[in-house]
Amino acid sequence: MNYRHGYHAGNFADVVKHLAEVAILAHLAKKETPFAVIDSHAGRGSYDLASEEALKTGEAASGIQALQGVSGSPLLERYLGLVGEDKTYPGSPLIAAKMLRPQDRLVAIEKHPEEAQALKNLLSPWRKARVEEGDGYSRLMVLLPPPERRGLVLIDPPFEAQDEFESLGRAARDALRRFATGIYLIWYPLKSDSAAHALEGEVLMDARKALKIETAIDAPDGKLARASTLVINPPFGFAAEMEEALAKAAPKLKARTRLMWLAGEA
Repeated sequence: MNYRHGYHAGNFADVVKHLAEVAILAHLAKKETPFAVIDSHAGRGSYDLASEEALKTGEAASGIQALQGVSGSPLLERYLGLVGEDKTYPGSPLIAAKMLRPQDRLVAIEKHPEEAQALKNLLSPWRKARVEEGDGYSRLMVLLPPPERRGLVLIDPPFEAQDEFESLGRAARDALRRFATGIYLIWYPLKSDSAAHALEGEVLMDARKALKIETAIDAPDGKLARASTLVINPPFGFAAEMEEALAKAAPKLKARTRLMWLAGEA
């Protein structure tokens, strides 16, 4: 699978993943102490929904663009306010940058030079946001644990490599061993249940608390129809917030969602 984000920005999977990101960062901001955000596969940070790539798939039309004007959930409304209503869709590093306080910081990692430069330009207004050009998996081992000892680690690879699930599983397990108290948001497509279960088994070896958010839509063969957002160490109240937001969003997305505790059910 090749999940190049320009083709899929703002689709149903992005909506769920970024709702979770906003919920986690809002929770971390409840305490005055600083936190860090480390994004291992950050991309370019902003995507043109009128681009040739986006229009080729049209996935944003049944994703973020189907949610305009939806209300009834504080989390959903905050997410929509951060995303905005223009012709671009923010990636996870830009959403994080918008939610940083003066004491917080962001490290966004991207290995493709052109994408990394675009991200540097985009994040230049945020003094506490830094972009690193390099391999996200190896950089995690250097950057963890963060000095703040609080924070969110996003692992959202493009699934360009054949062994991406195996690499992701090893990296997430090693990261947890270095920063066991961190909150982790891990995204992966569900094309093969066996590959997903193997990944989850690898991560759960070192996870005390894990919540899986599975989302599915009806899609033509060969198109992304199912995806998971796995949250390790979800904050208190996170599941209820997500359920409330997804109850409003899922019908508009024509999506089916399930929240499942894989470890440490509250």
